[in-house]
Amino acid sequence: MKNATRRRNFHLPLPEEIHARLRDEAKRRGQPATAIARHAIQSWLRQARRMELADSIAAYAAGQAGSDADLDPSLEAAGLEALRELEK
Repeated sequence: MKNATRRRNFHLPLPEEIHARLRDEAKRRGQPATAIARHAIQSWLRQARRMELADSIAAYAAGQAGSDADLDPSLEAAGLEALRELEK
């Protein structure tokens, strides 16, 4: 029987304190430590990807500031005017 998600083993030596905390959390949740570690790694990878995308967008925006690709001046003025109206 083939598993749709192939799994690979990864040996990760941990400092005793982190190992103990992971083991305690696994016991508290009633889950295997590997499941908790897998979830933590997946969460970290998703967050790292989001940060990478945000950094790329910020770098693009900074690089385009003042260029023809920047916000249209009349649109920007209209947006600022709308914000001033909201503040009143």
